[in-house]
Amino acid sequence: MDLSEVPGRLSRRAIIDIGSNTVRLVIYDGPARAPSVLYNEKITARLGKGVAEDGRLSRKASETALAALGRYALLLRLHAITDIECVATAAVRDAANGGEFLDRVAALGLAPRMLSGKQEAEASAHGVLAAFPGAEGVVGDLGGGSLELIDIGDDGCRHGVTLPLGTLRLAALRAGGPDGFARAVRKMLRQSGWSGEAGRPFYCVGGSWRALARFAMLREDWPVDDPHGYEMEPDAALRLARMLAAQARAKAIGKKAGRKGAAGLADLAKLGLGISASRIASLPDAAALLAVLVRVLKPSRLVFSGWGLREGLLAARLAPAAAHSDPLLAGVAQFVRRSGEGLPEAAAAVARWCAPADPGQGKGTLRLAATMLALASMRTEPNLRAELASEWALRKRWIGISAEGRAMLAVAVRGNSARTAIPADLLRMASATRLREALAWGLAVRLCRRMSVGAAEALAGTSLAVDGGRLVLAAGGTMAALYNETVAKDHRLLAECLGLEAVFEARS
Repeated sequence: MDLSEVPGRLSRRAIIDIGSNTVRLVIYDGPARAPSVLYNEKITARLGKGVAEDGRLSRKASETALAALGRYALLLRLHAITDIECVATAAVRDAANGGEFLDRVAALGLAPRMLSGKQEAEASAHGVLAAFPGAEGVVGDLGGGSLELIDIGDDGCRHGVTLPLGTLRLAALRAGGPDGFARAVRKMLRQSGWSGEAGRPFYCVGGSWRALARFAMLREDWPVDDPHGYEMEPDAALRLARMLAAQARAKAIGKKAGRKGAAGLADLAKLGLGISASRIASLPDAAALLAVLVRVLKPSRLVFSGWGLREGLLAARLAPAAAHSDPLLAGVAQFVRRSGEGLPEAAAAVARWCAPADPGQGKGTLRLAATMLALASMRTEPNLRAELASEWALRKRWIGISAEGRAMLAVAVRGNSARTAIPADLLRMASATRLREALAWGLAVRLCRRMSVGAAEALAGTSLAVDGGRLVLAAGGTMAALYNETVAKDHRLLAECLGLEAVFEARS
């Protein structure tokens, strides 16, 4: 990827999502392939509650939603944002008075579009495909009023269906007990004509399932707190559903539940993780639905996605060049430009110089991202560099990266600061072999910048190579004067990591 220009830069664009549970405004900015959230606001209107009860949007919920939408329209006008997409989903779609509601939304100066169930499923699928390039499997988007299922693969989607299984409907469906609930879900799947293939990944989209992932991560003290990209084995999802059901029953009769020392729902509420009380209360229902789907669909693993319908709407407008660019590099390049306009290009030159020290020779994109973050960290306070860059690697919302990739980024940026010890937590995310590779990346960046201090002439006049059991650092002509004891120490440190002998050659 040419980092001199991030393709398809996004002008400020707003998406208003009128959902069954919440009404949300999100303003995006940054590169189109990896848009950043400039502003995010939501109101819990619970439009779908009245629809589930009597087929109509209730007066109270409608007024709450319209008040929020009026505020959103004013905010967008004040900020001169005219690229606005306003969509409504299951609650408005299913309500007898949904058309009247949309007329009132239009009167606010917005142009609402009601998505069909198929369109909603396809938008969610495109969001997942944009977040996980090359993904294949099944996307399940759980909202307040409905559940959308759709097949993805070959960079496309097919067989989308919508089911009345939103979180606002689940409590009533579960009232008859787990067996009756499972039968009801299976019947809906049959009636929808769903016939997805077993043994493939299941991508979980929607706030309730992301909250479920946060809960699972809390319980296992996972080193990363962003649920995007978090993976769970099907058996683990079944165990989590059983535990949440037990906690819900115990709460109903006033008893404590959960194994000793394990986090429970009350702990999740106390930690202030940005999860609403209503979302926490719905976790047993969301987990129960996921458990039935696991038993029916038999997925190979569960993958939680932070991208869904809204990001899918953005992806639908991507130009071909941007659509096929790497989302991780696009996002990291945009992020590090804040530290220096030419920093991505400088990182690309450093990454090329360091390439011989890459024992894996198979993760060039990830190594380039690590190099960009490592160089950006050098623009911060010396005592903050390693920790701050590790935070960037592990906690920032990157797209197109796995847990293993995050761990490798963290180890690489630590290596850039000569931190050679690998934290035990990161060994839960990636193998020791992969993390040693990443450590070599970071140590190579350190050697390169200490040898050249980023000067293009110095990069051109020096080179790194592996020759048998030797790691040869060569310098031509006057560039040999750049090699001193400090550089030699970094050279030896990198060679030791690679199991090689450090050799310096001054060439005429």
